[in-house]
Amino acid sequence: MGQTNATAWRGFVFLGFSGFGELQLLLFALFFSLYLVTLTSNVFIIVVIRLDSHLHTPMYLFLSFLSFSETCYTLGIIPKMLSSLVMGGQAISYEGCAAQMFFSASWACTNCFLLAVMGFDRYVAICAPLHYASRMDPPFCARLVGTSFLSGYLFGLGMTLVIFHLPFCGSHEIQHFFCDTPPVLSLACGDTGPSELGILILSLLVLLVSFSFITVSYAYILAAILRIPSTEGRKKAFSTCASHLTVVIIHYGCASFMYLRPKASYSLERDQLIAVTYTVVTPLLNPIVYSLRNRAVQTALRSAFRGRLLGAG
Repeated sequence: MGQTNATAWRGFVFLGFSGFGELQLLLFALFFSLYLVTLTSNVFIIVVIRLDSHLHTPMYLFLSFLSFSETCYTLGIIPKMLSSLVMGGQAISYEGCAAQMFFSASWACTNCFLLAVMGFDRYVAICAPLHYASRMDPPFCARLVGTSFLSGYLFGLGMTLVIFHLPFCGSHEIQHFFCDTPPVLSLACGDTGPSELGILILSLLVLLVSFSFITVSYAYILAAILRIPSTEGRKKAFSTCASHLTVVIIHYGCASFMYLRPKASYSLERDQLIAVTYTVVTPLLNPIVYSLRNRAVQTALRSAFRGRLLGAG
């Protein structure tokens, strides 16, 4: 990271919710409650999938890693945001801001790749059910998960380097509640055009590659479902994909709006609302929309609660 950065300014201050006045405590109570539910639900899903042998399948393996990724993503952003709501504008060091951007971008990119892997899993399950066990064997699943995490880290590192090689010699006030790429980039001095282009290209690669993979998978899935003769069979096949599709639409909708647009269209209030959606609300959808609507997971959860109650008794 450049010498200008090291000498001109060594930190930033978050001003994301400073204009909400007395509403900040109400927002704190709301976000803290959502965060506790998100954290508890995702951790519980990971534990249940790990302990229940009936859920030791590729689909639930990928789901557990998605829950893990979402948990890490929220841990890097929401505690600092909650602190800002209670104590006002919170300072963060230059290095801390770079680290937060790296980890948040890495986990966000990893989520995209894991959702693509989950789409591929549904494709194999529906379009080639007789070969599902042989194609989605443990070594292959491990490679898919490892590739998702490695790709996420590399893209996160690329985005962070594109931003933090610039000098920051003006305002140190970030009009946001975490070190996201658009608000931090707006504080950089000099010509930010190449960096904006770099962020756009990296975002396009992550979102378009992973979303294209999902789109192709679901095109084959749809064709296979339409060939099923019975209405009940088509409904059953589609129900295994409905929750995944819901998460995909919300996740990619928010991410595309935030990162695939020109700098001139940024809006503080609107962008913070969108950011709250994908940092607070979207991670909650994983256990609720995807998992808790799944009968196998519901059965495992009931068994876990029943075992806990019997153990307590």
